[in-house]
Amino acid sequence: MQTPSPAQQQAVDVCGIRFPNRLGLAAGMDKDGVAVPTWAALGFGHVEVGTVTAMPQPGNPRPRLVRLPDSGALVNAMGFNNAGAQALAQRLREQRDRGLVHIPVGLSIGKSKLTPVEHATQDYLRSLAAVRDVADYLAVNVSSPNTPGLRSLQDADPLRALLAEVVRAAVGLPVLVKLAPDLTEPAVEQALQVATDAGVSGIIAGNTTLRRESVHTGEAHLAAVAGGLSGRPLTERSRQMVRHIVRVSDFPVIGVGGIMTADDARAMLDAGARLVQVYTGLVYGGPALVRGLRTL
Repeated sequence: MQTPSPAQQQAVDVCGIRFPNRLGLAAGMDKDGVAVPTWAALGFGHVEVGTVTAMPQPGNPRPRLVRLPDSGALVNAMGFNNAGAQALAQRLREQRDRGLVHIPVGLSIGKSKLTPVEHATQDYLRSLAAVRDVADYLAVNVSSPNTPGLRSLQDADPLRALLAEVVRAAVGLPVLVKLAPDLTEPAVEQALQVATDAGVSGIIAGNTTLRRESVHTGEAHLAAVAGGLSGRPLTERSRQMVRHIVRVSDFPVIGVGGIMTADDARAMLDAGARLVQVYTGLVYGGPALVRGLRTL
């Protein structure tokens, strides 16, 4: 009998999807899905592409990404730069037709910058309609700090309206909600109750932060720019957030934020995450980080 590989030994079912291992690439690295086959070849067990919007948009003015190497962090103000949901769907459809997609692909959707917050639900639904048949799961991003008004969608009433429509339109496609690490525990619990009522399948915790207190003092001037902070300063906060969500709800959680080493990933799994995702850790650690994490 053939001995299964370490990745096969660590396969896991989450939200009705079979993941070959617990490591994923977080949204933001491959916004337009141009490198999906490459991420699988590196050893990732899933990739979350996007965040994509209904309207193509250039994102915020440059420069919009700052490295803080002493802090092991990034500040990004990208602003959902992407070619639009239709273009992404077409690319993924072609990749699937050619047999190039070998891992689950999550698709993160957000609000177009030009769309008023009061019309956000219809904007998300436009993206969903474009990508529904090429995604293995849908991630509803209401937590990026770089689109004006987006984080207000985490409040109970707008979140309830948004999720009810998205889950209905998803027609069985697993829907996960991505929450910000800046939420208080009562606000997280409120969002979880709304997600429960809407029939959401899982939670992604979390995203970048607006807080700066954990940045190395010598890099405070760099961190003062507008945008979301990611990387090492988020390691403990993200873990605490996952631990709290698991304690107060039954949602499967994807833990993301500050995973820079294999020990960080193990600690996130010990906190209750079913899967983990990396972004800044990959920027600083490169493919060697993936090799160390894919057998978790």
